[in-house]
Amino acid sequence: MSGPLGLAWRYVLFHKAKSLILVLCIVLTTILPVAVKLLVWQFDQKIVARAASTPSIVGAKGSSLDLVLSALYFKQGVIEPVAYAEVERARGDGLASSIPLHCMFTAMDYPIVGTSLEYFDYRELEVGAGTRFVSLGDCVVGQKVAELLSVNVGDQIISDRDNVLDLAGQSPLKLNVVGVLEASRTPDDWAVFVDLKTAWVIQGLGHGHQDLNKEAPDSPVLIASESGRIIANRGVVSYIEITDENVDSFHFHGETDEFPVTAILVSARGFKEETILQGRYESSDSEVQFVRPEIVVRDLMTIVFQVNRFFNANAILIGGSTAMLLVLVVLLSLRLRKREMETMFRLGCSRGTIVWLQVGEMGIIFGVAMVFVMLGSTWVWLVSGDIVEGLLVNGR
Repeated sequence: MSGPLGLAWRYVLFHKAKSLILVLCIVLTTILPVAVKLLVWQFDQKIVARAASTPSIVGAKGSSLDLVLSALYFKQGVIEPVAYAEVERARGDGLASSIPLHCMFTAMDYPIVGTSLEYFDYRELEVGAGTRFVSLGDCVVGQKVAELLSVNVGDQIISDRDNVLDLAGQSPLKLNVVGVLEASRTPDDWAVFVDLKTAWVIQGLGHGHQDLNKEAPDSPVLIASESGRIIANRGVVSYIEITDENVDSFHFHGETDEFPVTAILVSARGFKEETILQGRYESSDSEVQFVRPEIVVRDLMTIVFQVNRFFNANAILIGGSTAMLLVLVVLLSLRLRKREMETMFRLGCSRGTIVWLQVGEMGIIFGVAMVFVMLGSTWVWLVSGDIVEGLLVNGR
């Protein structure tokens, strides 16, 4: 490499610290707004597509956005549950199909989703290894959960205790991994799916324990036995794992119709049927609401894009201040190199050559910076989908 560009390249290599600082200033100023734009765009694509694939949701009255986030991204504790009886009511005399969701607990910090087998068909989820859950205590994990926890078919994962300070509360339940979903690049990759009854067992609405009928009359766990009724104390052993040997001992106390679900996915047979259902809920005095997720999400994205304008303005101001800083650095550099330029001129370099030397130095620095910006932007583009899904599902 010869000529002004060759001299410029040698100058940049010789002054490594100065060149590196200038490159970093340009890279950071440029890549941050680019990364934000890519993430916002990915967020818009992901959340709108997820909402568009879900026609309607039924849940407790309150914030429609909280209800949508609970149903689409399995957020725990954001809404009040409704009774399971609402699942049948949502079917509206055959006007629609309904799928219950129970999203109150986690396993290894990943959301546990209690639902029915119809959910897998509804979301077009395929099991890559193993089978769907068929028995109490079975679970099917998403691809990301299996990858990050290094679990596979035949392994076990444990549900998290709802309150770590409540040692006398419901014990964690060991879940048997019977299937691993294929990657879908949706929030389902980050969830643990169980049967609705298994979710109720985790909540403490059902349990299994040792068979009291087989205990000796003098057993320390028995208090009394009269008229076929057995009374036991707290010494009864409750199972924290569901196996083929003890599954029959699990039972529920109370009416199933009164057990909780956090949301209900409703798919009407047509627009007319959906309108009828919506009218029934709007005219009802019950504490239940009917929402269309796509409308709710698009309202949210309108606010997001309005806020994003402030970030864009901030990026422009930072870019302008960085440009002025670079100009100042160049001017100071020219002043410090005044004698060097005079020597080059006396040796026969034209003033045009000296100007091109300065342009070449800044061009090399900008070129190197743009290469790093492109590499960084490509990396953000490749991982932005997983970043957005992880943040939406569990804040990771």
